[in-house]
Amino acid sequence: MTTRRNLLSAAAIGAVFAPSLLAAQTRPDGASGSPAPGQKRDTMSKIPTLKLNTGAEIPQLGFGTFAIKPPDAAAAVHTALTTGYRLIDTAKNYANEKEVGEGIARAGLPRGDLFVTTKLWIEDFGYDNAMRAFDASLSKLGLDYLDLYLLHWPVPMDFEPTVAAYKAVEKIKADGRARAIGVSNFKPDHLRNLLDRTSVVPAVNQIELNPLFNQAALREANARHGIVTESWSPIGGGKNVMHLLTNRQVGAIATKHGKTPVQVVLRWHLQHGLVAIPRSTNPKHIAENFDVFGFELAPADMAALDGLETGERGGPDPDTFDLAAFKELVAQRDKK
Repeated sequence: MTTRRNLLSAAAIGAVFAPSLLAAQTRPDGASGSPAPGQKRDTMSKIPTLKLNTGAEIPQLGFGTFAIKPPDAAAAVHTALTTGYRLIDTAKNYANEKEVGEGIARAGLPRGDLFVTTKLWIEDFGYDNAMRAFDASLSKLGLDYLDLYLLHWPVPMDFEPTVAAYKAVEKIKADGRARAIGVSNFKPDHLRNLLDRTSVVPAVNQIELNPLFNQAALREANARHGIVTESWSPIGGGKNVMHLLTNRQVGAIATKHGKTPVQVVLRWHLQHGLVAIPRSTNPKHIAENFDVFGFELAPADMAALDGLETGERGGPDPDTFDLAAFKELVAQRDKK
């Protein structure tokens, strides 16, 4: 089992040596420009990768499946994989793991070429529950192992089951059934509380993140621990989507580069050294979301996008989100 001390030492060493090594790398599409800090280019694919604290590499651009209904999920995942995506993200709570697995199988790609993530739902927190839930997710996906397994929410108001679940996930990693483990929606204090009581530093913290809600402090906290930040709702959650994509500055940058506002926003994530997982069931949009490697945002473009920060979430607050809050959220959605 990898200890926190070893992981933090490795992260510190990487911070010293990575910039000079990365400066010598070239972009896979042949365009000029240096990769983002900590970023490694995959010479076998146009998708850049980031090295996790386990040594595994995660593609910086993936395909999310949140809110994709089961009847549509297999086709969407198959389209994404044939388009070129290699990271597929799902969760038990999305209720589409079986169909995601079918899409993966239909694509027929070598297992080693894929990076598959799913998440442990809060209802399954606790040690034994987590073990059973992992087995069920793996079976639904039709896989022998996962590349990344995440705790879906921190539930800080009842943190004992969260800690017990993470210890189960540590065992799953130690047994080789997950190449990396991590968390989702953890704020800095949630991370500190978890790290104080467990042994393995999360490889990834998947959080709501976009230019309108850029989570700079949390990104810095993740980086201090050697944790990769992954962005859900990368083009904005809730009302933030339209606010972001109709923003005049975003539109001007998109026009300058001959790209769509969505492509500009996804490029912002990549150049910040983040992992982004946009989702769509539209083959045209799936392809457009993947076409973000042939251009580079200038420093002024990045600064303009950084300046859009409003501090306003589109999704739930991790400090108050639990099973009761989830049920209330579902009830409200059903009324609409």
